[in-house]
Amino acid sequence: MDTKWVFRTVFILLFSTLAVSPVWAKKNLPAVNDEGMELVKDSDLATVYADPGADLSIYNRVMLLDATVAFKKNWKRDQNRGNALRVKDRDMVKIQEEVAAIFREVFTKELVDGGYAMADESGADVLLVKPEIVDLDVAAPDIQSSTVTRSFSESAGEMTLNLELYDSITNDKIAKATDRKRDNMRGRMEWRTSVSNRSDARRMMTGWAKALRSALDEARASTSPATD
Repeated sequence: MDTKWVFRTVFILLFSTLAVSPVWAKKNLPAVNDEGMELVKDSDLATVYADPGADLSIYNRVMLLDATVAFKKNWKRDQNRGNALRVKDRDMVKIQEEVAAIFREVFTKELVDGGYAMADESGADVLLVKPEIVDLDVAAPDIQSSTVTRSFSESAGEMTLNLELYDSITNDKIAKATDRKRDNMRGRMEWRTSVSNRSDARRMMTGWAKALRSALDEARASTSPATD
């Protein structure tokens, strides 16, 4: 079995379906990063570095850590500029908690539906997934207020996922990737609520979750015995 080919194919699958801005093109990126991981050149829609000798097919279970969530720089300041509805620190904490919860919900459902068990501890067949959401930009947060206020925007916003995969026993890093999701501009202002914001966040994250499931499926299929 050519594990390098399998792994390369898996990560092309994992990130080639993700919507990402052209700014993520691998311009002037080193072929090998400071961790000794190789740039996956054929994954032209995301930045992916991977251990070429790794084999995802050995993993049947996934240990998913809670996603850390960080807002875009100056998000609170920009939201409060010229806006009667003031975003407070507690509002930001609530949004971060909700985003992390949605991430876990979406990924758990997709993986379980795909036949992968979720693990709470390390094991020989357990893949450790460490997600980090950064540059979260909620265009029109639904903030609770004593006055009746509505928020409008053309888009729900955007966020970037930094994802790292590890062998749960050795803690060897298998891959690291970065991808940005941006909600489509609708060409018109729409009333944004907590319900619509959660729905759009769930939709964007579902693309990431489906890609991870497809990658694991492809790795498993690539190592299955051939049948006549």
